[in-house]
Amino acid sequence: MSALPTSIPPVTQRRPIRELPDELISQIAAGEVVERPASVVRELLDNALDAGARQITVRLASGGVRLISVEDDGLGIPREELTVALRRHATSKIASLNDLETVGTMGFRGEALAAINAIAEFSILSRFTGADTAFSLDGRTGELRPVARATGTTVEVRELFFATPARRKFLKTDATELAHCIEAVRRHALARPEVGFSIWHDGKLVEQWRAADAREQRLADALSDDFVAQSVAVDRTGGPVRVAGRVGIPDAARSRGDQQFFYVNGRFVRDKVLSHAVRSAYEDVLHGHRQPIYALYLEIDPARVDVNVHPTKIEVRFRDGREIHQAVRHAIEDALAAPRAGDAVAPSGAAQPFFKQTPLPPSASWAQPAINFVAQERGAGDFEAMWPRRTEQLGHEPASAPSQWPLSGAAPMTFRAPVGLPPGPNPSPDSGEDAAAAPTPLATNEDAWPLGRALAQLQGIYILAENSQGLVVVDMHAAHERIVYERLKTQLDGAAISSQPLLIPATFAATPQEVATAEACAAVLPTLGLEITPFSPRTLAVRAVPGTLADGDPVELARSVLAELGQHDASTVVQRAQNELLSTMACHGAVRANRKLTIDEMNALLRQMEATERSDQCNHGRPTWRQLSIRELDSLFMRGR
Repeated sequence: MSALPTSIPPVTQRRPIRELPDELISQIAAGEVVERPASVVRELLDNALDAGARQITVRLASGGVRLISVEDDGLGIPREELTVALRRHATSKIASLNDLETVGTMGFRGEALAAINAIAEFSILSRFTGADTAFSLDGRTGELRPVARATGTTVEVRELFFATPARRKFLKTDATELAHCIEAVRRHALARPEVGFSIWHDGKLVEQWRAADAREQRLADALSDDFVAQSVAVDRTGGPVRVAGRVGIPDAARSRGDQQFFYVNGRFVRDKVLSHAVRSAYEDVLHGHRQPIYALYLEIDPARVDVNVHPTKIEVRFRDGREIHQAVRHAIEDALAAPRAGDAVAPSGAAQPFFKQTPLPPSASWAQPAINFVAQERGAGDFEAMWPRRTEQLGHEPASAPSQWPLSGAAPMTFRAPVGLPPGPNPSPDSGEDAAAAPTPLATNEDAWPLGRALAQLQGIYILAENSQGLVVVDMHAAHERIVYERLKTQLDGAAISSQPLLIPATFAATPQEVATAEACAAVLPTLGLEITPFSPRTLAVRAVPGTLADGDPVELARSVLAELGQHDASTVVQRAQNELLSTMACHGAVRANRKLTIDEMNALLRQMEATERSDQCNHGRPTWRQLSIRELDSLFMRGR
């Protein structure tokens, strides 16, 4: 008899189906809930916050491997419920299916304490509100004894993973595990500013965040003052969704996403819908692959979000993901839209600029210059026609024409006094350096221009302007590119997306998911300017595309839209493609480098920047202007030393 081929596995003896022992069940659950010491800290903090704690102290030893102790001043646990708390699926948070569908607490699964008790030396000490004494329960022996303690609960976890030494080998160094534990506490602290937190490691205080009245104060304490200074407030309510918090300005973006915090009903989460919404809001203001910073808080009816998705409770699922995506995206876009030039105006008592500033006559209003143009119809050569001359209204002599301004390498340029600024007083010959250097006091002007008054043009690239803070340097091409871009977007937003029928439909082999999405969203696709119909059970045909994208690849566009329709708002795909086209048009229509501008044209550009959304960055995310304060200029020349 010939031997069986080696490719056929040998027949194994069948094992009967039977229930697993409780100890093995607890070990399996522990593998899902407890990954490292930070997981234990997270679960114990959830319980402390659910108990109404106002002060929480976390004590660690050896990065949390040797000891994790979480002490709170919450309601405590009654004596008769201490032993029940260590059983699997025992909890006070939910009691019915309806409670599970509308979870309003941090914990609810009832697995954490049992899982931790299965892999570590566990003890819990608690005094219930109104009780005469506290009781301590040993998790290994079940011994319950009276002890002294104020109202609240203390949970101690020693020798983590002692029962599963193989798991312990996967832990990192004590410093790394400590960093993860601190981050776990920080995430809770950012959501609950009214609660004080302190972290001790090996007997030393490593972090402390006192209870704060405002969320901004907790953000400054737990992250940094720079986070608050380099971010803008977000607060938008749309339907059943409210988005609040702070998002970083594009200049504050980082190479890593280590300062990104998103909370849903007070719970820190990581969700693809939310992260995609944030990223799409930063699309045309963020440079390259930089990561924005933010701390956002989403408030929604608990019945519209499912938190019972993952054992660690860090993932959620929304009933209407598209609604959440739109709410988050629009909230961030609105917060980032306002130009930040107004922040450059100094408060009273700030350093004064070099020139005396006087208000212009009412007729010289630059708030909304009469500039009407379309980028694709006019090039940089028509810039003089775009920016109107205002010298006649000001009653001054016209500024020198561009042809009279010397080019780089020509004869030295003769600087004229800025239009609208009276000449400064001539210092006396014997006044010395101090008199010549003393700045003229700034006249009171409540309507001071944030970006100041144009002084000159540098190398045909930068505009130098003066405001109450000091010197403003503007990249004129980047700034004008953003102005043209936003104007084109406004014009496009005001009109419906027109469709361009294809002479020959573009067919492609589609996946079952793409076919199902195309059929389910047949009413949505025409609003995006697309017509996608089934051509066969496994083939789709693109019969019309948006008119502005008629020259693109219809199949690639259709695949992108169908892919995002299943998860996000598909209009972002069409809008992104249209914005890329408008960005190219704006780049070609913006004023070019080495184009000599008059003072009037420079001032008009500055006023337009102040009135244009997102004018602090160009279409590619690069900054359009920078502020140099008098203090910074003085330090360059060592003045006052």
